[in-house]
Order: sequence, then C-alpha cells, then structure tokens
Amino acid sequence: MVRDYLYSRFLSSISFFVFSLLLTAYCLLSPFVYAANPSQVCFNNKCVTVEVADNDAARIRGLQGRFHLDPNSGMLFVFPQQDLYNFWMKDTLIPLDIIWLDSDQKIVDIKVNVPPCQENPCPMVVPSGTALYVLEINAGAALTFGIHAGDTAVLK
Repeated sequence: MVRDYLYSRFLSSISFFVFSLLLTAYCLLSPFVYAANPSQVCFNNKCVTVEVADNDAARIRGLQGRFHLDPNSGMLFVFPQQDLYNFWMKDTLIPLDIIWLDSDQKIVDIKVNVPPCQENPCPMVVPSGTALYVLEINAGAALTFGIHAGDTAVLK
C-alpha cells in the first residue's frame, strides 16, 4: 500500500516536471516559432494579414486560381535561403504588387501592378536583388501604404 502511494507520488512528480519543462520550452521558443511563421507583415504601421507559403508546393501554387484577394491581405513566400527569386503570374487571375525583402526584412525591390499572365509562356518578373521573402499583395497596395525600396518591414 505504501509502495503504491510512493509510486503514484513519483509518477505525479515526473509528470509535473515534464509538463513544467515543456511549458518553459514553449515560452522560450514561441517568439522564434512565431517569427518564422508570421501572420502579418507591417510597413509604417500598415499591416497585411498573410498566408505563408514556406514549402515548395505552397510556393509553386501561390495565389493561382484566385479571383479575389481581400484588402490588406497577401501571401508571404518564405524561402530557405536568400537568393534571386524570379516570379511569374501563371494562372494568377488578379493583378498584384510583388515586394522582395532580404533577410533583414528590408525591401530590395517592388514591382507594382503586375498583370495576370496573358501570354504563353508567361514573362518572368525579375527583382533587382536577392531576397529571403517575397510578399504578394493587391495591385496598388504598395502605393496606398506608401512603401518604397529601402524601407523595412516587420514580420509579426
């Protein structure tokens, strides 16, 4: 009887320790996980709610087939390393502003009002520099937000 009681107390202590350890790890690491998968990109106090495309399948699909993108919404493409990432508008049905950001979230280039592809093959949209992130937002939003190359975004 005493042995069973001691064993149950031991299991309770171990369970509490493991729970405490996991909770501490979550509290310490959650800011990094959140930053790695942002839900907003902000410029000068203007924020865009984003879908994150952080794997090959999501990056290839992008915003293809969409007839509408809500105001102050977009898609953030997250790449594994900073490089020169060309985009095209194949099967994208809405005009977009495309914004390339480097690893410091500094805007490297902006292409405004990129139209849906009407040709085959679709022309490539080529940035002037390397990026780690690419943000697609509704055409005209970059002008509305007053953002320019050299500005810095905040990923939240």
